[in-house]
Amino acid sequence: MAIQDILSWTLYEKVNVPNDVDNYLVNGEEAYSAFKTFRDTAIFTNKRIIIRDIQGITGKKIETYSIPYSIILMWSTENAGKLLDLNGEITLWTKAGHFKIKIGRNLDIMPFETLLSNALLT
Repeated sequence: MAIQDILSWTLYEKVNVPNDVDNYLVNGEEAYSAFKTFRDTAIFTNKRIIIRDIQGITGKKIETYSIPYSIILMWSTENAGKLLDLNGEITLWTKAGHFKIKIGRNLDIMPFETLLSNALLT
């Protein structure tokens, strides 16, 4: 049986952590960095990845995904190639399923590798 992606996002650029992210955080949780997708924002904290999926024409409907590092069983990273490969890619195998986070060509994948390593292995 093939592993199917549950969700997939493409991160295009690093942005400031949104001001309202504190509303999502628990005691002892810190937001490290944030990235913009087409309409959404992915926030990496010391405990999880928070992805806010903005929906609808007006963008007032927001679905929030929380991927705790504690459910990640394994991950892989793949950098963007030189010619035809436009994105790098992080694949997360979790207790909830399989997630892909594509990394835009203008972003370095190594900080993501370091963040995941620090969150999961220390």
